[in-house]
Amino acid sequence: MNRLNWFFLLIVTVLLIPAEKATAKKKTEKCDREIWCEVMYRMAAPVLSNMSEGALKQNMLVELSPTWDGRNKDVTYMECFGRLMAGLAPWLSLPDDDTAEGIQRKQLRTWALQGYKNAVDPLSPDYLLWSENFQTLVDAAYIAESFIRGYNSLWMPLDEVTKERYINQFVALRRINPLYTNWLLFSSTIETFLHKVGAKADYYRIDSALRKISEWYIGDGWYSDGPSFAFDYYNSFVIHPMFFECVEVLTDGGKKKREWAGTTFAHVTKRIQRYSIILEHLISPEGAFPVFGRSITYRTGVLQPLALIVWKGLLPEELSNGQVRTAMTAVIKRMFADGQNFNEKGFLTLGFNGKQPRTANVYTNNGSLYLASLAFLPLGLSADHPFWTSPSESWTSKKAWEGEEFPKDHTYYEKHSMNYQ
Repeated sequence: MNRLNWFFLLIVTVLLIPAEKATAKKKTEKCDREIWCEVMYRMAAPVLSNMSEGALKQNMLVELSPTWDGRNKDVTYMECFGRLMAGLAPWLSLPDDDTAEGIQRKQLRTWALQGYKNAVDPLSPDYLLWSENFQTLVDAAYIAESFIRGYNSLWMPLDEVTKERYINQFVALRRINPLYTNWLLFSSTIETFLHKVGAKADYYRIDSALRKISEWYIGDGWYSDGPSFAFDYYNSFVIHPMFFECVEVLTDGGKKKREWAGTTFAHVTKRIQRYSIILEHLISPEGAFPVFGRSITYRTGVLQPLALIVWKGLLPEELSNGQVRTAMTAVIKRMFADGQNFNEKGFLTLGFNGKQPRTANVYTNNGSLYLASLAFLPLGLSADHPFWTSPSESWTSKKAWEGEEFPKDHTYYEKHSMNYQ
């Protein structure tokens, strides 16, 4: 081979290598949905695989707040299971398929159904703490919420004995008077579930709770958590989602044109949409959000209202599928990509981003942290849904800080005719 041919071969090689590397990188780069599925599976598998075998209490590496208030630490397991299932239910409701995701999803559902059975079986080592502690009301509500969200895939397949046990346990929780805060919604969520399955619901507990929460609406998408306003994320963790879903069930998604406790499905929808717009604005260009208020260890649970309206197909016109997915993916990657939020046995660890036990409140254990799963509700949309297939877009704060045009924000008014643009 002469020098000219060698030179030509060298040039071609130099040009092709970067292209081959780029192609290989493109093939191995995960899409947004794959990233979400990977994190959700990693979060769920240690809990559900153990729960299905009656081994969660035996194998879970429990972490308690350094200022733990002394309540029975067995609340950990109900918190862990109930909160995880409330976030996981929509994903497990998708039909089976032969994709890698579908295989994982089917496995999780199989484990979950056995876990639900063990949770109310007095002979199971993983029989949950249904008595003794007032905290039970909280996390029984998340279990009830998981059944509302995954009614056909998680409630209906259960055997009749297991269903009866859940109904009896839910009814027995009427012995607990909820605190005069967001806790009212735990009672109303349980009773709303009983209404949905045709059991005898306590409509006073529903009506009085929803009426009081409605009275605590203070405007522009925000509710007060009790008589006094608290600047934290409990509008995300509890108030908006549970209020919305109770009214949704009771009005059949607004098809029944009536008020419940002085509010309508249209009202609660507008409120959660406005609050979700605020949440989207809070996501920084780097995929972070402001850290404030109690229970900040619930991590991505902050994004639950935004996740819920995506899953329900109720994104307001101010938010596009592409920008919301890209923004939420940025947060999920920022929070979970390095694995530092899991302990050595694969369970979530106490902290906000990493092991930071002193950030935990007196009632916080690492089972509490599975509220983080509530950001993953959009996995209940099929992979070909526009939320997943729309082109990636910059979100509001990213556009603003990078000098792009972005829409101006405005207050949401219900009772005032003047809306300043």
